[in-house]
Amino acid sequence: MAWTMLVVAGILEVVWAYAMKQSDGFTRLLPSLVTLVVMVASFALLSVSMRTIPLGTAYTVWTGIGAVGAFIVGITVLGEQVNATRILAAVLIVCGLVLMKLSAE
Repeated sequence: MAWTMLVVAGILEVVWAYAMKQSDGFTRLLPSLVTLVVMVASFALLSVSMRTIPLGTAYTVWTGIGAVGAFIVGITVLGEQVNATRILAAVLIVCGLVLMKLSAE
């Protein structure tokens, strides 16, 4: 269950990062509120998952999901640049996440 909460927390990190981008520097009310609410939910789930999962593993997985998720959202939704170097960087992050998960078992 802790791993499920951690993955959901990572996904919520992507949601709040996207909402923060849409808030235009917290000048738009609805995206600003979404950012804050989802951010709190993400931190709460991360916190609960850390009762079972070691800090280094939980934090690395959470930030990795957020980083790769934000990268994917940036490309698919926001039309950000995609090139071989950025894709390689995302693949390396995912490899690190897999190794971190394997090391926690």
